Amino acid sequence: MNIVELVSTKAREAGGKRVTSVELEAGKLSGVMIEALVFCFEAAARNTPAEGAELLVRELDGRGSCRGCGHVFALDSLLAQCPQCGGYAVETLQGKELKVVSLIVDE
Repeated sequence: MNIVELVSTKAREAGGKRVTSVELEAGKLSGVMIEALVFCFEAAARNTPAEGAELLVRELDGRGSCRGCGHVFALDSLLAQCPQCGGYAVETLQGKELKVVSLIVDE
């Protein structure tokens, strides 16, 4: 619902009447199920400027940095161990986000 509200508001602010395409980035560690997101977007967009818009979702891999040794590595879990030093003080750099990257609006 928040995505539909955001893109609908931005479309109106730009003087557009209809959103034709929305591009999102969703991190693999965000807890978002892509198929469910697409289905819910279609349902939430009914009777809004985003109705019928194409939803493009780019899934981002997780990346983390060890606070102990500074090693940067791929994350597949939020509870990761550094593969270099074995430490558990890992900062998530990428993979938890869900954001609108772009949208295309018809006037």
